[in-house]
Amino acid sequence: MIALLQRVSHANVVVDGVTTGAIEAGLMVLLCAERNDTEKHADQLLNKLLSYRVFSDDAGKMNRSVTDVQGGLLLVPQFTLAADTQSGTRPSFTPAAAPELGKQLFDYFVTQAKNKHSQVETGQFGADMKVSLCNDGPVTFWLQSKV
Repeated sequence: MIALLQRVSHANVVVDGVTTGAIEAGLMVLLCAERNDTEKHADQLLNKLLSYRVFSDDAGKMNRSVTDVQGGLLLVPQFTLAADTQSGTRPSFTPAAAPELGKQLFDYFVTQAKNKHSQVETGQFGADMKVSLCNDGPVTFWLQSKV
């Protein structure tokens, strides 16, 4: 699985004019399942994500995780993260999980995140989403699980 996380001062997702998820300070995470991913990949990625130190401590060093700062977590499904862009001018999405598996793993990831973190919001799988955020820093990291 792939996660593109961005430290944000606020972020939200809107589908058909309705806000499906919104957070204040925390992490906005674009999440993608790849072809051979399993729940084990999701668990590994979530554990890393929740403990990844991207928030500043009192000395200004990135030593605090989203869990440490009790920040919001906005999870947004985005299959295009798995795009193969090595050749041509049109991306190939063959590395991405099939929609059924992608939805299953996204839903599993969200359920596990809600069991481990107090503030979890989401986008909507398969929907045309409008995502707004204010990247704080900017701070952006690519995480990937390769169990």
